[in-house]
Amino acid sequence: MTQKTPPLQDEARERLLARIDFAWEADQSRGAEKLPRPPNRSTDFTSLPAYEDVRLQRRFAERYHIESPYFRVHDSRNGAHTQVAGRDLLNFSSYDYLGLNGHPEVIAAAKAAIDRYGISASGSRHVSGERPVHRELESALAKHYGADESLVFVSGYATNLGVIGHLVGPKDLVVYDAAIHNSVVMGSVLSGAARRSFTHNDLDNLDQVLASARGNYERALIVVEGVYSMDGDYPDLPRLIDIKKRHAAWLMVDEAHSIGVLGARGYGIFEHFSVDPREVDIWMGTLSKTLAGCGGYIAGSAQLIEFLKQITGAFVYSVAMPPVIAAANLAALEVMHREPERVAQLQRNGAAFRDLAKRRGLITGTGAGTAICPVIIGDSIPAVLLAQNLFKRGVNVQPVLYPAVPPNESRLRFFLTAMHTDEDIAAGIEATVEEIARLDESIKALNIPGFDR
Repeated sequence: MTQKTPPLQDEARERLLARIDFAWEADQSRGAEKLPRPPNRSTDFTSLPAYEDVRLQRRFAERYHIESPYFRVHDSRNGAHTQVAGRDLLNFSSYDYLGLNGHPEVIAAAKAAIDRYGISASGSRHVSGERPVHRELESALAKHYGADESLVFVSGYATNLGVIGHLVGPKDLVVYDAAIHNSVVMGSVLSGAARRSFTHNDLDNLDQVLASARGNYERALIVVEGVYSMDGDYPDLPRLIDIKKRHAAWLMVDEAHSIGVLGARGYGIFEHFSVDPREVDIWMGTLSKTLAGCGGYIAGSAQLIEFLKQITGAFVYSVAMPPVIAAANLAALEVMHREPERVAQLQRNGAAFRDLAKRRGLITGTGAGTAICPVIIGDSIPAVLLAQNLFKRGVNVQPVLYPAVPPNESRLRFFLTAMHTDEDIAAGIEATVEEIARLDESIKALNIPGFDR
């Protein structure tokens, strides 16, 4: 799932505003015409408070010729390499961890599904959208987790939003990792339940939060990620299971970035820790990363799935997953199960990238050598500028900025795949090291008033 970035706020927003104010005053002193403020009218979208943040960011970028790294159009398959505007780029921004997007069997399954069903299911699952391939995919996912049943949704984000939003309520408590995905936070808000976060991967803190608050609520739900999308690390699953049992809580694990990544066969975090998957109450995942499609899923008890099928608006009131996507997801899962060597190659690449990056002096935070490796830069402007300079050199990697990550922890987020070669890894790291060495010079050339790196 892609992390939704909220508007700038607090410390980072104030720093940006201060810099823009300096630049604006400098323009006025040279006689430049001040841009008009958007009209403050209740029917004008530009009067929305968050729009001002967007406008200020755009003005800042235009004034200092900083290109947006987002929404670039890729002309080819997004793998270890990609093409943008006719240029071949070394690519570290792909979720295709095992290289299954484009696998001959996955493509053949998709084409066969189109021939049989067309493109759309043309209705919700309740009404007329049910197809055999939906049940086949759900059966395969349930078997993967040793669960009674599973349920697929058309959106990974909506899966967390809808399931958490309906599973708990005002008399309940949701406790999640401080680095959890935005969809979990928004699902918790929708539910009306009390919300608490615990320090990232600090299970002592989780235990403390539950010890102090659990007794005030009917039900409690703990939510963690199998691999954290911003840091590339993972929690201690056996200890989480112990904590949830002691505090009579449900445990929900979001495997968006851990299925196909952790475990000898890519089965996920339960295989990595040799844990019985039935010890986890709710398995959630997305079908858009390793499994090369789109959508989300929940696996668990028959009672849980029965409840979600009838109650969750994100399922009940949504069109069914297109059969072509369900067929591709199913084929990708089958290939992953049959070819564990892909998982082994991905794990070698993830560890090799992290280890070489650290040896070359890059700051990789808590990255554990998985398919995601952060390179911490600090302030948002150097992170964006570094990504821009790397793009010019033919390396595609995206920056992640506050508030998606903590203030002063802006970073480049490198995604590794089984398709990357040793040469790709070495080239990406060497280019990053060289461009970081030039950052001070690049920033100084911009002459941003009030910016002191």
